[in-house]
Amino acid sequence: MISLKNISKKFSTKQGTIVAVEEVNLDIKKGEIFGIIGYSGAGKSTLIRLLNGLEKPTSGEIIVNNEDITKINEVKLRQVRQKVSMIFQHFNLLWSRTVEENIAFPLEIAGIPPAQRSQRVKELIDLVGLEGRGHYYPSQLSGGQKQRVGIARALANRPEVLLCDEATSALDPETTDSILDLLVSINAKLGLTIVLITHEMQVIQKICGRVAVMEKGHVVEEGNVLDVFQNPQQTITKRFVSQVSDSNKALQTIQQLKELYPNGKLIKLVFVGEQAVQPILSRLIKQFDLEVNIVQGNISHTQTGAFGTLILQLEGEALLIDDAIRYIHEQKVNTEVINND
Repeated sequence: MISLKNISKKFSTKQGTIVAVEEVNLDIKKGEIFGIIGYSGAGKSTLIRLLNGLEKPTSGEIIVNNEDITKINEVKLRQVRQKVSMIFQHFNLLWSRTVEENIAFPLEIAGIPPAQRSQRVKELIDLVGLEGRGHYYPSQLSGGQKQRVGIARALANRPEVLLCDEATSALDPETTDSILDLLVSINAKLGLTIVLITHEMQVIQKICGRVAVMEKGHVVEEGNVLDVFQNPQQTITKRFVSQVSDSNKALQTIQQLKELYPNGKLIKLVFVGEQAVQPILSRLIKQFDLEVNIVQGNISHTQTGAFGTLILQLEGEALLIDDAIRYIHEQKVNTEVINND
């Protein structure tokens, strides 16, 4: 669906050349929700603007539906943009227009007759859950409702790709969840490919199937969201995963337990998919004569399955502890013994 090949983007300034994106290679599949995460300055906003031709790359190729958009003229680029729509952090609505008129705006530009526009607007208002608010102005809407208008407007011309540029960053957590649920619903109903950029791992966790992590213009890690949660490779990825797992708090507790139980062993269990709902802990307690203290437990749900972590303190005979750890391994649970030094 979308393929980026050795994409770089450089900006010339009075202070010199700024490299915003460097040698990025990505493949985004048709119909998936793909996340791009990074902190401010990572290059993710520049990257998403490259996907619909709002920015031209300095080098590389961007293939959208078998079309290299870096090599087409403006007429063909405008046609491509009709199939690659975008929603923004601050909504970008026309404040002098009603909800209906905002949604109809791209249809007007496309020359769609009034009767067809009206029918399409009604469909979209129903789709995004704004029934009864068609005649409202943006100033009369909540933040979540404004973003729903933005989504409806982006869908007006029946795009194949929806780009989301920090689309939930201006919203409170509850409203964020409702907008993310709406995007998942739209993805399922329309088969729409969604590319979402964010600096919040909770957003990636909730709706994305795959994720690319950006730092200083580079994609430093990429993969299935569940795999990234289970085994983050880069320091920055571990920081993002800790937003959800609260591992910093766990480490503080671990340090305390090292002092309280110097002769025991601390182990971290990582559960993935069906493992996350298996009663492994109760089986462990029944089969082994050990003191088992739960330090921390957490289960997160992603689009591709559940991911859980459990930190235990095992105290008892050394051979029994080793047998217990082997038993956990046999259950295909990723186990890490935390150094008690």
